[in-house]
Amino acid sequence: MSGRFGKVAVLMGGPSAERAISLKSGAAVLAALQRQDIDAHGIDVDAGVLERLRDGRFDRAFIALHGRWGEDGTIQGALEILGLPYTGSGVLGSALGMDKLRCKRLWTQAGLATPEFAVVADERALAPLADQFGLPLIVKPNAQGSSLGVSKVRGKDGLTAAWREAMSYGGEVFVERCMPGWELTAAILGAGVLPLIRLETPRAFYDYAAKYEADSTRYLLPCGLSAEREEECRQLSRRAFELVGCSGWGRVDFMLDENDIPNFLEVNTIPGMTDHSLVPMAARHAGIEFDELVIRILETSDGSA
Repeated sequence: MSGRFGKVAVLMGGPSAERAISLKSGAAVLAALQRQDIDAHGIDVDAGVLERLRDGRFDRAFIALHGRWGEDGTIQGALEILGLPYTGSGVLGSALGMDKLRCKRLWTQAGLATPEFAVVADERALAPLADQFGLPLIVKPNAQGSSLGVSKVRGKDGLTAAWREAMSYGGEVFVERCMPGWELTAAILGAGVLPLIRLETPRAFYDYAAKYEADSTRYLLPCGLSAEREEECRQLSRRAFELVGCSGWGRVDFMLDENDIPNFLEVNTIPGMTDHSLVPMAARHAGIEFDELVIRILETSDGSA
């Protein structure tokens, strides 16, 4: 199998706010590849990464970079200039997937549901939105992952602090109506969609701690929907993924409204691959163990660059 893929660079770390999680994902991927006798090497990405890839004579890259540089199309564009095949979505799908606002606008135009939202450039606009959408509200930075900078605000007096926290991550900030229903996630793998996972947490919402640190988060597999309804949601999730131009593998998060209609929240083009991560969990439920999953993801590099 090692000769099939050649020399593989596992790209991890980088400068984003998700660096610590990326290093964990990359280490898990690297170990899985090496267990299968693949000539894989970990690279902590910095400004000299292209020179290291060129001088190292790598044949392809497994991207385990979360957030900036990894999920925004930056590394994908650089790898295309090098002519180096890579895993997951291309430049356009990566850039759009990282941009929550443009995802939501695309979905709305295509007739897919997403929670009501408004971009907030001035904190004086916050109180009227609380009246318009109702409380609680979700405040989000546009281009961050792992729920960094995201707040669930139950009273008007907390909106300004939440907005300023989101603004500290740079870029646009938006306010989103808080959906009261189930939160689910759909993992995309090649041409298929893995079983849905329903997420439950005693915390205010599925935040960074619930994702990576807490032992109290519940992951419901099967998710509790009928087989027919789950399949409908899986296919809608694939449509949401492809509308944004994504390919290969990834994850789509959504809420079910009072009519069990999926309201799409965001796309993750390079989901986590840690011991708390959702894609490995869904894959395992479908009979795909971690090492096989890593190979299946690496195979997506055959059609990327």
